[in-house]
Amino acid sequence: QVQLVESGGGLVQAGGSLRLSCAASGRTFSSYTIGWFRQAPGKGREFVAAISWSGGSTHYADSVRGRFTISRDNDRNAVYLQMNSLKPEDTAVYYCAESTGVVPSRTPITYGYWGEGTQVTVSS
Repeated sequence: QVQLVESGGGLVQAGGSLRLSCAASGRTFSSYTIGWFRQAPGKGREFVAAISWSGGSTHYADSVRGRFTISRDNDRNAVYLQMNSLKPEDTAVYYCAESTGVVPSRTPITYGYWGEGTQVTVSS
């Protein structure tokens, strides 16, 4: 069983940047697609980005494409989300998750393991 821990969240002004990290323990997750999701107060969990096991395939929500970049370092058992040009509407708890499927998915139900989340707050 894998445990996922997110870090790197915080408070930033609009236009600023943050880099989130997702670290795995318990076993390697180098063979699995990893996704980032977010949930704002009063809203459902929203897909942000996903990366295939090799890093060769990435997917982004339209709302973050061109501003966020997902990457992974399988030697370090870690996945990252670089977030640039942050907007107040990016404020949410950000979660990383390990997919049970081979193809990167935007659907939360296809992810079997989740971290506890890290808060990102963007002030205007």
